[in-house]
Amino acid sequence: MTIRMEPASFVTAALAFAVVALAGLSNCNVRSDTPAWVPPALESADNPTNPAKVELGRHLFYDKRLSADQTMACATCHQQERAFTDGKRVAVGITGEHGRRNAMSLANVAYFPTLTWANPQIVSLEAQALIPIFGEQPLEMGMVGKEVLLFERLKAEPIYQKLFAEAFPEQSRASATELYSLSTVTKALAAFERTLFSFNSPYDRYKYGGQQAAISRAAKRGEALFFSEKMECHHCHGSFLFSDNIKHARLAFPEKGFHNTGLYNENGKGAYPPGHEGLAEFTGRDDDMGKFRTPSLRNVALTAPYMHDGSIDTLQEVIRTHYAVQGRAVFAGKAANPLRSPFIVGFTVSDEEVSDLVEFLKSLTDESFVTNPKFSDPWLRK
Repeated sequence: MTIRMEPASFVTAALAFAVVALAGLSNCNVRSDTPAWVPPALESADNPTNPAKVELGRHLFYDKRLSADQTMACATCHQQERAFTDGKRVAVGITGEHGRRNAMSLANVAYFPTLTWANPQIVSLEAQALIPIFGEQPLEMGMVGKEVLLFERLKAEPIYQKLFAEAFPEQSRASATELYSLSTVTKALAAFERTLFSFNSPYDRYKYGGQQAAISRAAKRGEALFFSEKMECHHCHGSFLFSDNIKHARLAFPEKGFHNTGLYNENGKGAYPPGHEGLAEFTGRDDDMGKFRTPSLRNVALTAPYMHDGSIDTLQEVIRTHYAVQGRAVFAGKAANPLRSPFIVGFTVSDEEVSDLVEFLKSLTDESFVTNPKFSDPWLRK
């Protein structure tokens, strides 16, 4: 497969690859801070997690000083109460410019080998952090060319003087230039994001904890439908992440799932609208048209609207007007997309079955995750 570089107007290609390199993607540590039934997560050997780095990353994640006009933080598009999404169809930057993609949930992001809807090259959280902060197309946080200003803001904050030194003692002993840098900022953000584990939903307590009463009878019927050959949901959403895009310590190689679900069919031959070509934009392959990364369904009841462009508002619509009819292109009066996944075959579904399936999906909501103070805004208590 040939991969072409996305236009990197936000930083030079050299800088992007430098951050990927420092992430140590081929040299990983195994984590042990997950439930026993969950395969251990991996982290970069060049960026091991420690409490001081995580705390620094949490402060940076919620800090609006990371945007040019100081109105937007990482948390603006990734809100804890929405399982670290934002409730909008697509992300909106500081100038009001709309992006092309729906903000993805950060729940269990340490387990994902690819980190955006379509770009297979973004494989480290350290590298991914550069895109919203310094990206120009679309403009999000708007700090391109303002790196010096960013570091001056951080240096001037007394809390950061302590947190940066504790998180990066070697750089602290070297110089302020090394202590306040893109390397330390992105490493801290990544360290915090790698702690965002969500494995305490009612379904987890039912499935792995033996608590039969943890989910309703309707949710149990929905579970049977979800894992049935009738609906085929489990083929792409079958792992403990409810996604086939996954990496962990027990896998020899990461699994990367990109699929065309038939959302569009603009020309009868499978075309998606301009800017929505998906994986094909990066591989140049016609048969990759409309393929997007499989999102996790954990906390999915909190992450509406749905699909890569946020174009479907409810779970009921996802079932009825998309998957049940062989892709939404059919619902829109067009032929089924010929490039869609072979698992998108359509099915007949009753109102009760839709209700049961939605109840099952709601049982994947982890209330402890979206209320955990360890993941909350630390500046509110200052």
